[in-house]
Amino acid sequence: MPTWEHMRSEDPLKARIAEQILIGVTTRKYARSLEPLPEGVESEGISRSSVSRHFVARTGEQIEKFLSRNLSEIDLPVVMVDGIHIDDHVLVVALGIDISGKKHVLGLAEGSTENEEVCTNLFRSMLDRGLSADRTRLFVIDGGKGIRKAIRTVFGSSALIQRCHIHKMRNVLGCLPENRHGSVRTAIHDAWNEPTKEKALLKLKALAKRLKVEHPGAANSLLEGLDETLTILALGVPHALATILSSTNAIENLMGTFRHISKNVKRWRGGEMAVRWASTVLIIAEKRFRRIRGYKDMQSLNATLKRYCSNISLDNHSKVA
Repeated sequence: MPTWEHMRSEDPLKARIAEQILIGVTTRKYARSLEPLPEGVESEGISRSSVSRHFVARTGEQIEKFLSRNLSEIDLPVVMVDGIHIDDHVLVVALGIDISGKKHVLGLAEGSTENEEVCTNLFRSMLDRGLSADRTRLFVIDGGKGIRKAIRTVFGSSALIQRCHIHKMRNVLGCLPENRHGSVRTAIHDAWNEPTKEKALLKLKALAKRLKVEHPGAANSLLEGLDETLTILALGVPHALATILSSTNAIENLMGTFRHISKNVKRWRGGEMAVRWASTVLIIAEKRFRRIRGYKDMQSLNATLKRYCSNISLDNHSKVA
């Protein structure tokens, strides 16, 4: 009967199934997690295959709504972009920070690498959903060339790029013997803590010069993309906010949540499954987001970015004239 079919489709146990799996209950053990039924009452839809089907259906509905949300009403001066490897797939995540310091998951794209095409598709989908392209925005990235090229392709010169300090430090130290890590780490941090970009550049270039003779790989790693590691210094971002915006830690924390929730998955059956799980984790995580440290300075940063955008417009107008 139609009424019976409708009641079955609205079964609240579907929501419980999704919740149980996401807190670590496996499909095989789901039946054991339920309260015992009265004698003579038979359970239904709790086999491993049924639970799996319900979970796929429930999460699929949520993801479609989540990844198609309108972004036009959110003022986002900052966007962070990073990727996570899942089996043979890479998921690229975009996380926005609005002028009040609140975080928003903006999108997710799947590919085999963080290549330009995957990232470009992600950014274009964000524009299609209302993200404004007519403003200067700070992009915080891990240094991947594909992400950087996609930012330039889609957002042009109005996009300012800040390279993640944690990734940069890791790359430089990876080219050095253990006994040099402490002194080099301290020297780099001292440079990043300088009050101006010019002073930081002098210190970092001097360090690269000292490293070049014995450790040219470390020197080259330090100099690669050097200007983009100092964007927040050039913008004069206050220390508390600068600490947050100098790395992609906000997304790294999301990835940690994903690894914890998906630890019971023994076999990834394609990119669709990876996207479904990752999106579900992002939905859960976003509900728990708190404002970033230093959020009171976001208004000041926003004003600085707007002035930068005005300067670009004036420069372009002068060139045309």
